[in-house]
Amino acid sequence: MKVSFKWLQEYVDIDITPEELADRLTNAGVTVEYIEHLNKGVAGVVVGEVLEVVKHPNAEKLSLCQVTTDGDNHFQVVCGAPNVRTGQKIPFALVGAELPGGLKIKQAKLRGTESQGMICSAQELGINEEGLTSDQKEGILDLDPTAPLGMDIIEYLSLDDCVLEFDLTPNRSDCLSVMNIAREVAALLGKEVKLPEIKFSDIEKKIEDLAEVEIKDSNLCRRYVAKIVEGVQIKPSPQWLKHKLICAGMRPINNVVDITNYVLMEMGQPLHAFDYNYLSAGKIIVRKAEKGEKITTLDENERELTEDMLLITDSQKAVGIAGVMGGLNSEVTHDTTTVLIESAYFNPSNIRRTSTSLGLRSEASLRFEKGINIETVVDAANRTAQLLAELADGKVLKGIIDNYPNPIERTKIKLELTKVNEVLGTNINDEQIKEILSSLNINIIEENGSVITLEIPPYRPDITIAEDLIEEVARLAGYDNIPTTLPFGASSKGQKTLEQKLRDKIIDTITARGLTEVISFSFINKTNFDKLLISEGDIRRQAIPVLNPLSEEQGYMRTTLFPGLLDILRRNINRRSENLGIFELGKIYLPQGFPEKSILPQEKWTLGIALRGELVSNWQDKAQPVDFYYLKGIVEDMLEQLKITDILFKPCQDSPLYHPGRSAYVYVSGEMLGIIGEVHPQVADNYDLAARNYAAELDVELLIKLGHGPIKFKQLPRYPAVHRDLALVVKEEVTASQLMEVIWAEGGDLLSDVTIFDLYKGNQIALDYKSLAFALTFQAENRTLTDIEINDIHEKIQKALAEKFQASLRS
Repeated sequence: MKVSFKWLQEYVDIDITPEELADRLTNAGVTVEYIEHLNKGVAGVVVGEVLEVVKHPNAEKLSLCQVTTDGDNHFQVVCGAPNVRTGQKIPFALVGAELPGGLKIKQAKLRGTESQGMICSAQELGINEEGLTSDQKEGILDLDPTAPLGMDIIEYLSLDDCVLEFDLTPNRSDCLSVMNIAREVAALLGKEVKLPEIKFSDIEKKIEDLAEVEIKDSNLCRRYVAKIVEGVQIKPSPQWLKHKLICAGMRPINNVVDITNYVLMEMGQPLHAFDYNYLSAGKIIVRKAEKGEKITTLDENERELTEDMLLITDSQKAVGIAGVMGGLNSEVTHDTTTVLIESAYFNPSNIRRTSTSLGLRSEASLRFEKGINIETVVDAANRTAQLLAELADGKVLKGIIDNYPNPIERTKIKLELTKVNEVLGTNINDEQIKEILSSLNINIIEENGSVITLEIPPYRPDITIAEDLIEEVARLAGYDNIPTTLPFGASSKGQKTLEQKLRDKIIDTITARGLTEVISFSFINKTNFDKLLISEGDIRRQAIPVLNPLSEEQGYMRTTLFPGLLDILRRNINRRSENLGIFELGKIYLPQGFPEKSILPQEKWTLGIALRGELVSNWQDKAQPVDFYYLKGIVEDMLEQLKITDILFKPCQDSPLYHPGRSAYVYVSGEMLGIIGEVHPQVADNYDLAARNYAAELDVELLIKLGHGPIKFKQLPRYPAVHRDLALVVKEEVTASQLMEVIWAEGGDLLSDVTIFDLYKGNQIALDYKSLAFALTFQAENRTLTDIEINDIHEKIQKALAEKFQASLRS
């Protein structure tokens, strides 16, 4: 937001320098980023008129001009500008004048001809070219024909002005208007705001006889005001208007367009001027666009609209995209004589979506997006009509169309005065608080002891709660006046939660085993469920769709970590990296009936592991391929680090993701933790993964639930342990865990450890049978065990195994 300092002075009696004002505003939270002084060192330059232009006798590209500054005097000047012409008003630097860069004008001879001054271009005067025409940028500065001869160019072009450039925070959209910045300045300086008086004469003809406004969607258009001015003459704007627009960063076009832009900057209300003669039946309809509907906008681009975009139409056609840009078919041209002024309030979210979708951003859409003052709509239309009458010789029709279906009440907030000092740590008295709020036009409508009820002006949508009012008091009282104090009271040390610590421990443990942590997208393509052979009724197929996916590959929230892990394996294999060990600790998203039911999806922490290839070899050891047992060892090591001991592996034959004979369910304390094993060959083939691949997917939330038991210390045994081996022959389907469960149960308190050390099938073992050998450790804390005690327990274990599994001792 850029504002002319002189423009602000029209509304507030500012008695400090621009630099001092910028400092005061910045300290009050309305940041002035930069101050640009327009006079870059110009002196002795006045308004002149070119009386005659002839070719230079000695130079083809130069002209010999006669210039006057008062109608009587004459100066001969050599000029090389292509756009110089007779009767033109120009900036003329007299002999002795100074220009930016320290250039002094002297009388000189150019190609043998005397030159008594210089006709200046905008660049030579140090003027910003942002608001100039292409001719003015390339040649001399062409002034308005009404420019008074001899007037100092500094005065005429307001080069004694400066521009304040604001860097506004998103909540201060009210300061996107000069009037509201003036209100801030007045409050800071303790001055009164002098707002422009809106006064004009209208004719007997009534607007109701010529125009009608219909709002078909009052949620997207809360208010629409129309005003008609006829007899308009299109011409250039006066210099004062051009200057203010250029200072604001806008290019002057013609008086009608410039007036709408001027009111936009002055009052913060976007406006649009339609050529009334191109509006069918004089009717304005505000409605949503139809599917596939098109409109050619003022930038001469045809745009296809969607059904959620708001349109301004007449009875036959679309004439503008609401709040974004008008239509080419109703624009103001040099032939325009009657103008319909649009001043409206459109839904901010809708305008934001429309402008973003169409790639059209403007000063108008910027203000609509942030929310404007709905009560300014009528004043802005009247102010525009006033200026059209003054600057375009327009005749204002009597009356105004104000379609306002559901009026909005002003915000009212209760404030406890004692709370102000409690929050700020200050000692501001109640009367001063009231004065500060009153200076911001925040009026007290009720007082009840120390509690006051205030009405918020409609141009301050950022003030919604009592704390916002306290902030306003702090701003105006001065942040520098808030005393500096050290924090007091109980303080707590910031640290990670237990869940975060355990997740870190899982990551550290697996990383220590040589695996690499990866992070994949939480979004997947739904075709992955077919690749993973997941059945139609599986809950993992009920993935949640993303409303605005970046691409088709990221259209659904993942319900398993497998797609990301297998894609990463394939991507690395394509880069000639075959020996891989990766893991990811992330969330999967299970629908739980979302969105049909009012239940948010379950975000479940899950651990995924993927392995393939060979273990890293060195000069001592040969490389060995990874297998099921290597993966099982990683999982067991992690569980041991988390102090989880009640672990059970059971064969898994019904998961489509895993090989039915090389995978296992993992149970912890009777609850299923997940599945580990070899990836099903068909799944591997679907992801272009050759050879054998191993994976695991484990429930991290269960690990966190069980993995934070206390660390227990046990005294080292004073008495020796007794070791016995037990080699059994059992049927193929009997698992080692089943045997160990019986061994532990029968071993009693004296059995301290059981490990399996051998599995054998082959000679001397019958078909469909296998041999399993266990190492048993017996130990007592208070005595040395005898052979008799050990033999009794050993026989008891053998008997139980024989009864339950028909197990026999291997001979």
